[in-house]
Amino acid sequence: MSDNKIIKAIKEKTNDLEVEMSFFDHIEILRWHLIRACIAIIIFTGLAFYYYDFVFDTIIMGPMKPNFWTYRMLCKLGDYLHRSGFCITKIPGKIINNEMAGQFTLQINSALIIGITLGFPYLLWEIWRFIKPALHEKERKAASGFVFYASLLFILGILFGYYVISPESISFLASYQISAIIENNFTIDSYLSSVATLTLATGIVFELPILVYILANLGILTPKFMRAGRRYAIVAILIVAAVITPTPDMMTMFIVSLPLFVLYEVGIMVAGAVEKRKLKKHNELMKAEA
Repeated sequence: MSDNKIIKAIKEKTNDLEVEMSFFDHIEILRWHLIRACIAIIIFTGLAFYYYDFVFDTIIMGPMKPNFWTYRMLCKLGDYLHRSGFCITKIPGKIINNEMAGQFTLQINSALIIGITLGFPYLLWEIWRFIKPALHEKERKAASGFVFYASLLFILGILFGYYVISPESISFLASYQISAIIENNFTIDSYLSSVATLTLATGIVFELPILVYILANLGILTPKFMRAGRRYAIVAILIVAAVITPTPDMMTMFIVSLPLFVLYEVGIMVAGAVEKRKLKKHNELMKAEA
């Protein structure tokens, strides 16, 4: 009897060791996926650092120039609507550096932000390569477009944040004055953090349909629940639009909130598609058992 207990204990210990080895093997695989993603981000960061004249003059400082694409389109829209208030011909205020290493850290930080932005789709691909072997064949087919759609939504969010939210916010804040004796001089760190935060935050917000897809697969979200909570979602979206766009006019809030409304409705359709797929799978399983 004691020998059987010893053999059983040895087997249980062996199984525990196999599980531990398997866990650490997965950690090692994940580590290499993340290392490759970091290498890609470093490469993109290096390219941004090398071509920094273009990055700084055209991309970073773009929203501070009156000939920026967004301001030109607003002028055309103002001409079409016969409203002069849409046209922005001057961005007041100066950008200053008040630190010894300010301009050097600006180049490093902005190049790193560009590198992370460009390397994000590759990071998603490496994460997908890590998760894919653990999925069943049907699950792989259902999630086969994860990298493409997540990258597409992120890029659309980045473009929307950079070309819509950032210039609208910058033009308003640079022009805002409570007294004529106070000059608007912004530090370069403040300007860069504002543009980067607004742009990257919008890119992340645009991943809402992907989040809905994951939560719907886990059974946490349903299309019925999302439809019932639409009125609360509208209020939340308007609050988010008011926070990320400090401009007080309703037109800007509408421009910002409209894509968020669309994303919420897309999320409902995604949750509905997941529910239909689950119902179909359940019916097939019931027929097979019958």
